[in-house]
Amino acid sequence: MTELTFELTDGSTVSVEVTDLLNAGYAGREQDEVQAHIAELAELGVPGPSTTPALYPVSPYLAAQPDVVDVQHQRTSGEAEWALVISEQGPLLTVACDHTDRALEVHGVAWSKNASPDVLGKKAWRLDDVRGHLDSITIRGWVMDEDGRETLIQDSTMGALLSPDYWIEKLAERNLNKPGTVLLSGTVAMVHGVDQFAPAWRVELGDPVTGETIGASYRVREMAAPIG
Repeated sequence: MTELTFELTDGSTVSVEVTDLLNAGYAGREQDEVQAHIAELAELGVPGPSTTPALYPVSPYLAAQPDVVDVQHQRTSGEAEWALVISEQGPLLTVACDHTDRALEVHGVAWSKNASPDVLGKKAWRLDDVRGHLDSITIRGWVMDEDGRETLIQDSTMGALLSPDYWIEKLAERNLNKPGTVLLSGTVAMVHGVDQFAPAWRVELGDPVTGETIGASYRVREMAAPIG
């Protein structure tokens, strides 16, 4: 079973054994944002969903905090998101990057979600500490080239997405609002014209009230070609 450890703002740490991992999709509050993301994926040949928001179960071992993500080919990319982590000490909020196999996504979104890890930050906020200003927390993502130069590819706020409390209610309906559950929020639209198939990704949540940030970054490493 995968165990994740998060550092909180008071310097303490919380460890969570992941028992259930879920990825929300098409979870924007504004329909134009949702349609923009559907249009982005349509350009890659991904069919639109039958209903929104969507929710995809993912193998729990794919919740991870790596510095390197190994992939099978060059058509994979990240997605900047927030993650809700249900711990014994209550719900936590951290940053996440849902690394997705775009070639496999054409055949099935749920399949593609299980092809690469969900990268989570190593720090977290207690949800209760930030609940009063969640909508203003920024969600940003950058792609990095081989020389480490960054380009902003996603820039939005949590106000653009369905809230953690919305998903806590949905988890409760499924008896999943319990320690060990991790849910990723779904993503926001990408900046048009920026190449998402990058060798590295960096994502960040930013709290404008406290000035604190939670980040995660990783390199993408293509595995050797298969034999046979």
